Parts: sequence; structure tokens; C-alpha cells
Amino acid sequence: MGTPHPEFDGFYRGRTVLVTGGASFIGSHLTELLLRAGARVTVADDLSSGSRENLADVIHDIRFLQGDLRSAEMARQAAGGHEIVFHLAAMHGGRGYIETHPVECTNNMLLDHTVFAAAAAAAVEKIVFASSACVYPTHLQACDSERLLLKESDANFDEPGKAFADGEYGWAKLMGELQLRAFVKQHGLSAVACRVFTAYGERENESHAVVALIAKAMARLDPFPIWGNGLQTRNFTYVQDTCTGLALAGARLSSFDVINIGTDQHHTILQLLDEIFRAVDWQPMQIDKQLDKPVGVKSRAADLAKSRQQLGWTPQMSLAEGVRRTAAWYGAKYGTSRIGQLDRYLMER
Repeated sequence: MGTPHPEFDGFYRGRTVLVTGGASFIGSHLTELLLRAGARVTVADDLSSGSRENLADVIHDIRFLQGDLRSAEMARQAAGGHEIVFHLAAMHGGRGYIETHPVECTNNMLLDHTVFAAAAAAAVEKIVFASSACVYPTHLQACDSERLLLKESDANFDEPGKAFADGEYGWAKLMGELQLRAFVKQHGLSAVACRVFTAYGERENESHAVVALIAKAMARLDPFPIWGNGLQTRNFTYVQDTCTGLALAGARLSSFDVINIGTDQHHTILQLLDEIFRAVDWQPMQIDKQLDKPVGVKSRAADLAKSRQQLGWTPQMSLAEGVRRTAAWYGAKYGTSRIGQLDRYLMER
């Protein structure tokens, strides 16, 4: 499993940790990281979007529970006996999915409440909730020329105008934070909501932009189709950086807190494409800008002042190297075999 991370100061050594959604893209990497840090890990997942294959290297080192955590009994079984819960399970996909599945996205409020209630009943010490950058007010992200960095205080429940989330998914995540704060108030546990920004890397699927664009580049599509004009920006954050931030939040924050987990670098989709084309050593003759496709907000990146101060953390992976690693993984695993189904994948989880 490699060497443990010294920045955790031994916090996880011997601790019992539950990772909900631990067979997912981010969840599986987090599970591996926690094991390296010495934790005793249980993964609970219904495998609706994750897979056992994601856990292949550690499946004999964990306890695995398969089931729907919206079931109070399943949540009770999963939470029992654990000191820390990392709650990553959610109905979530890329922009295509969250735009076309609003009912499934709002169902996350039920999922979150059931998991939090089970954790409180099991006397869990701390919950680390994978919230989302989608909780931030959309008007702060409406201009691709004025690239603001989103501060944790920009989204809250105490100041007028600070709650205006991005679609049903964003509102459900914001309500997840509200529920979590309520459990802290009433039951006295500690909790942190980690606002995750635009993670990418190995094991991600084609429902998200980075891997979908890598798949198109592997297939040498020309004209090369992209959603929107390519000027929208995101702070693409490599999955290992994301997981380190989540684990540090679990180790160092207490009571109730919220914190950004993402980079402070704005990259346009066109800049992302440059890195992808370099990684696959190919360049199309023409870009097909599909302006009728959903693209979300125009500009999104994280203010990291709080993350630096309270976690001593900033992302370390450059976009160029992260894309190179992701493209190498995708090429070795799939090559061009999935391009015929890409239009379907873009709307799924």
C-alpha cells in the first residue's frame, strides 16, 4: 500500500473509518489513502456507479458492505462501530447527468439525512461530508472574464443572499450542509463539509469533462466536439490532491466547519484541450463548439486561504502532469473501445 502520509500526524492509525461511496472514483482513492495512513476501513456502496474493480488492490484489506444507504437499516449496519465517517455516497454525475436528472439529485437530501442519523445514533465522533462547489451562488460564477475565487463565506445560511446554489444538485448539497450542522448542534458530534471542486484522474468515467475529452482525443474525432464555446473555466483538481485535502480536513477540523477542496487556478476548456492534445500527441484541424449543450456556470475556482491556514494544504499536481497520467491510464484501460457509447455516458453517472 505504500508509505503513510506524515501530514496526518498518525491521526488515522488504528481508527475505524467508514467511507460511504467508497467504490466510486474519488471514494476508492480515498479508501486507499486512509489504509496507507493506518485506518481500519469499511466501504459501503450500492455499486450504482462505483465498482469493485476500483477497489481491486485493497479489497482484502477492507470490510465491504453492498446496499442502499437510503435504507435506515443499511445505514445503521454501516455506521455501527466506526469513529469517523467519510460520506461520499451521492447521486451525482457530470453536467449532462445533473441537468437531466434533477429528481435523483434532490434524493441526495434523503440519503444524507439517513446517513447522518445513523452516524449520530452510533456515536460516531466525526463526519466528513463531501459537499460540492455547486453550493456557491451562481451569480458569483456568471462571467468568464471576471474570474472570482470562491470563499467559504460566500455560501452560508446566516446572511441574506448567500444561499443561491447551482441547480438541484447544488441545492441538495447545500441542504446536506444544513442538515449536518443541525446534527452537530443537537447531537454534539464534530463535522466538516468539504466543498469539492472539479476532481479528475484515474478511475473517473466519461460522464465528466476531462475523461470525456480524453476519450474523444483518443478516437481522433475531427472536427473535435466540445460543449459550449470553450471559454468557461474550471479549477481542475487531481484526485490524489482532492483525497489528501479530505483526509486532512478529517484529521484537523472539528465542531462544524466548511472548507474548500480544489485549486485556485482557472483553466478554460480550451486550455484543458491543449494539455489533452499534448498528452495524446495529436491535434485536430477543427473544434466543433456545440453551443446548445449544457455547460453550467461560466467561471469556477476556489479561494484557498482557509485551506492553507487550517489544513496547511494546497493542491500539488499540475494540470499538465495530471492530464498526462489520466490519459495514460485511460489509453491503457480503454483506448478507443468506448467511443461508440460516449453520447450515452455523457448523460449518465
